[in-house]
Amino acid sequence: MSRSLPAPGRRNKLNDLDAKSWLKFQKSWFIHNPPARHKEVLRHPAKFPETLAQEFIEFFTHAGQVVLDPMAGTGSALVAALRARRHSYGIELNPKYAEIARQVIADERQRLGIEAAELIAEVITGDAARLAEIFRDQVAAAGISQVDYVITSPPYWDMLHARGAKTQKARRQSEALDVFYSDDPNDLGNIADYEQFLLRLTDIYAQLKPILRPGAYLTIIVKNVKKGGKIYPLAWDLARSLASIYTLKDEKIWCQDNVRLAPYGLGNAWVSNTVHHYCLQFRNDE
Repeated sequence: MSRSLPAPGRRNKLNDLDAKSWLKFQKSWFIHNPPARHKEVLRHPAKFPETLAQEFIEFFTHAGQVVLDPMAGTGSALVAALRARRHSYGIELNPKYAEIARQVIADERQRLGIEAAELIAEVITGDAARLAEIFRDQVAAAGISQVDYVITSPPYWDMLHARGAKTQKARRQSEALDVFYSDDPNDLGNIADYEQFLLRLTDIYAQLKPILRPGAYLTIIVKNVKKGGKIYPLAWDLARSLASIYTLKDEKIWCQDNVRLAPYGLGNAWVSNTVHHYCLQFRNDE
């Protein structure tokens, strides 16, 4: 996205974009086919693309503001923040992924050179369920009292444990690739009960309330999931459960049109190829 100063006499309170870029982002759906994943992050089974995260970060923040991802994975949001000239923090439960993220960020710093020299991009190894405590002890202690934007993508329930998934079958053939996030019982991706998963996920995002600057936005990238022959509307359920905490402002639908279709239920029953995600936009209104 391009950047420019707002027109004389008119102040852009949200971002550094020109009017054309602003209008383009307002479209309620978009196609984004992720670029090839770098070798070092292939181990992670569900990474979202830095290029997508950067577009959201550049719309919802100004340069120099602070971005947080409480489920950082291999650091996509932090890399995107570096490219967008924003400070960033990430929390990651799995020490292995946290270390990969630190290396990826270090490589990106080197690539960007002087442009990223003064930017914070810190990965904290910890459990997002203890988000408030982690922020108090390791972020606020460094002088950051609030963040200006949160972008994150949670586990899509325990769907990485579904043995029938085509991508999972392929990953099982390689010892170098993880099939699911971890064996940690605190890992949300290991919770089998849907209602318990939803409650714990909602609690994590609720902890962001005092951390997120008033009026700032929270973007959650999520997908409805299928299990046992039925659909669980995770995106819709999460939107409803968080609507009492934040203002649900809108959604953008991320479509992937480069995914090879599979003949699910062919000749027998309706089973769609799900190739879209919901990017839910919440605002932290007082």
